[in-house]
Amino acid sequence: MKVLFIVTAYPRHDRDVITPWMGETIARLQKSGVEVEVLAPSYRGLATGIIDGVKVHRFRYAPASIEALTHDAPALDTIARNPLYGALLPLYIVAGTSAAARIAKKGNFDVVHAFWPIPHGVFAIAAKQASNAALVSTFFSSELNWTGVTKKIFAPILKRIVESSDAVTVISSFTEQRLRNYAPHTKTTIIPFGAAAASRERASVSSVRTKSDPFELLFVGRLVRRKGVDVLLRAAKLLQSDSRLHVRIVGGGPDKANLEREAHRLALGDRVTFEGVVDSARVDVLFGECDALVLPAIVTETGETEGLGVVLIEAMGYGKPVIASAAGGIVDIVQDGKTGLLVAPGDESALADAISRAMNEPEELALLARAGTEFAETAFGWDAIVSDLKKVYESAIEHRTGAESRRHRVL
Repeated sequence: MKVLFIVTAYPRHDRDVITPWMGETIARLQKSGVEVEVLAPSYRGLATGIIDGVKVHRFRYAPASIEALTHDAPALDTIARNPLYGALLPLYIVAGTSAAARIAKKGNFDVVHAFWPIPHGVFAIAAKQASNAALVSTFFSSELNWTGVTKKIFAPILKRIVESSDAVTVISSFTEQRLRNYAPHTKTTIIPFGAAAASRERASVSSVRTKSDPFELLFVGRLVRRKGVDVLLRAAKLLQSDSRLHVRIVGGGPDKANLEREAHRLALGDRVTFEGVVDSARVDVLFGECDALVLPAIVTETGETEGLGVVLIEAMGYGKPVIASAAGGIVDIVQDGKTGLLVAPGDESALADAISRAMNEPEELALLARAGTEFAETAFGWDAIVSDLKKVYESAIEHRTGAESRRHRVL
């Protein structure tokens, strides 16, 4: 079986740390006998090449000096920071559509797999029409948050992509629910891309602290509104008299400066550390050293929230307990009092109470950590993800073949 992944960003070189889950997915698929190539936008003139043994087709859509709509940040974030980048979108869509059709026609692919189908589903439809490949579309939820005029524009396009797909996957039950607001009768398969649990070797490093020990609470993620880091800072303020607590915030993003100012306004001092963007080796160290991971996600005014909460599964893979809010797809991962602690989104008092409980009940926290790790390995392990994905591909190919047979009979 041969598959073409159509994606918004892919590592620019062997040491680039973006979308590590994508590379791991491809590596595991190829070990299982599935040949994979990738179509991704160029970045500042970057040409087609081989990354970690994978052929990556790059399509050019602008002069190299401004060809940075993707990779450094999600395209919509890039446009929000500099609206002039919005002028690149038509060029991006035309170039990507043309490249997808051309590559699919020559590549003899069995499946074209579009990630983030707006706009990559448009590319994939062109690829399907130019070849005999089946089309699989995968939704993550961020592309389903439109309102007003934007929704009126994109809803028909999304419906067309879904109707053209031979199979549709979503990363969580939350995403599935949102997709059905646009395409109510769509049959979907939940595959939590990017969420595969780590191995037990890493989980074994976790140990039980005592009640009087310092407590290192870790946040890892982009500093954007939906992550709820401002709620975490306010919760830390409520616990400021407890000298055990230290909060470490890892990541960068458009809200970083505002959050640092908020921490200063709250006079949190050295109780909160902004680590910034770090490499994977440092992340590994921080996961190993923390006592718990927190993801205080909220639902924003525009309806944005976590499609799944992959970092929670990563923490479980390290054997770490998790504290999170019951927002979006997080509830597919964290069951309150069973695989972690859940609080209401946006409620700093409830979050402070959960953090205090975690500090004061180390034995219970250790039990939650073990249960979380076992759950993650069962529900989000690589074997399950790869097996389910291959079944989706086989089903899509059967659907495509059957549709072609019916069309020929009618003709």
